[in-house]
Amino acid sequence: MIYWHETDTPIGPLLLAGTAEALTRVNFQAGPRPLEPPAQWQHDAAPFAPALTQLREYFSGSRRTFTLPLSPVGTPFQLLVWKGLLSIPYGQTISYGELAQRLGLTSGARAVGLANGANPLPVIVPCHRVIGADGSLTGFGGGLDIKRELLALEGAACVADLFSETQPGTLSAGERSSSAPQPSAGPTDELGGLRARAP
Repeated sequence: MIYWHETDTPIGPLLLAGTAEALTRVNFQAGPRPLEPPAQWQHDAAPFAPALTQLREYFSGSRRTFTLPLSPVGTPFQLLVWKGLLSIPYGQTISYGELAQRLGLTSGARAVGLANGANPLPVIVPCHRVIGADGSLTGFGGGLDIKRELLALEGAACVADLFSETQPGTLSAGERSSSAPQPSAGPTDELGGLRARAP
């Protein structure tokens, strides 16, 4: 049985989905691709109590990592990249090329970028901490505004967004942080028991 629940957050509503044992999906409902839960999914907040608590702590600034059972479904390569995302510390960013090198893929920046974009557990598995080699935010499933907000929340010191100019009357990511306290084709595999590091 797949359960789902929608919760409000400072970056807009998030839809959580998963089994009674593990979280399998987080979707930005205010982003460009809101998710309509399939009819066979059951609406129930109870399975997500730990996730809801940890998300509140994260957005309040009191939690830097998540300790949740995760079960993302993807290709073996995607699972490798998603595990690599968990090693990026809170408030830090790396480029797609740097992540590829960490994974032993010397010329795999593009493939890593595609896998990063297919991450089904954003925020929890921090794909927002991967940016362009030139410091630009580049793409993000929830939209660049949400990516910028997440990096600003964490106080990331990068963010020269070359693709979205700051609008008059708004703060840039750097200003806010300083003032702030498609899956590839192929067989799928499920990585049960994937866990973020303890806080």
